[in-house]
Amino acid sequence: MRRIKILGLILVAGATICTLTHCTSGTSEKADKKAGNTTDSTTTGAQEDVNTKTPVDSAKYNELVKANANGDTTGKWPVKNQPIPLDGAILPFKRIVVYYGNLHSKKMGALGEYAPKEMWKRLNAEIKHWEKVDPTTPVQAGLHYIAAVASGTPGKDGKYINRMANSQIDSVLAIAKMRPNTIVFLDLQVALSNIKAELPHIEKYLQLPYVHLGIDPEFSMKDGSLPGKKIGTYDAADINYVSGYLADMVKKLNLPPKVFVVHRFTKKMVTNSQNIKLRPEVQIVMHMDGWGEPDLKLGTYRHFIYGEPVQFTGFKLFYKNDLKKAPNRLMTPEELMKLKPRPIYIQYQ
Repeated sequence: MRRIKILGLILVAGATICTLTHCTSGTSEKADKKAGNTTDSTTTGAQEDVNTKTPVDSAKYNELVKANANGDTTGKWPVKNQPIPLDGAILPFKRIVVYYGNLHSKKMGALGEYAPKEMWKRLNAEIKHWEKVDPTTPVQAGLHYIAAVASGTPGKDGKYINRMANSQIDSVLAIAKMRPNTIVFLDLQVALSNIKAELPHIEKYLQLPYVHLGIDPEFSMKDGSLPGKKIGTYDAADINYVSGYLADMVKKLNLPPKVFVVHRFTKKMVTNSQNIKLRPEVQIVMHMDGWGEPDLKLGTYRHFIYGEPVQFTGFKLFYKNDLKKAPNRLMTPEELMKLKPRPIYIQYQ
């Protein structure tokens, strides 16, 4: 179907670069040799740390992931042989609903577009809608903050990345505390840097039990292309490095499992997804990050999220970009609850 074949060209990712045009795309698929040679960090000495947390109730976990598959009969969902997470795991016991953005730009998302009180008023309304549509799944409120933004200028290190100051991240944590028990995601757009080099910049925040991680392959520019010129890529090896890094941290500090969100809206944004390793310390969400009319978004979800199972799924809704073409409306929680599997992470931009 012609419409489906051009999905990857039509849909554009969620994260907008401040200094580039809205919703531009990022990088090629040629592997950066430094990033490509990353190893699983759980093979380091940190693997000797022992987490004293016990797994969650396996029967309840399996019951919920099966229910979340929403009657899928293909054998893809629920994902087979996945580990039972450690105690304190959020998924699938709660659905995470977040606002996304950056405090420096009103164009990058609702988090940053509105003053904190107004932002919370709007997000709370979305949360109530989800609670009404699916009363059996409590909602976990969250803020998803772009802590490293791919930039249109090279910066001092020539990496085309604008890392947010700690004071900005602290501001987001303060906004999160306005609603008790809110979690925070820090999102990285690595540009001409790489994920291994960027994680240490936010490590002290990831050590907090309520801070989780997102990475955006769109802006992982492995061939040296400038961000916003091509769509970027991560390989399973990169994702395994990150999940190993997080797992080491969880074990060392006796933290609850980390939720790890990977944005995706084309096939080549995540290569070798079948090789992604699952761990009891980390919960991976493959997040449908494309914008457009409902048919396009559903096609992207079907091909690149449903069609390549990893663990959990997410779905992004754009308050502005999703309205650009007919039927000029946002998809509803009622519609998303019909998907196989049901997305357990919902992001509004």
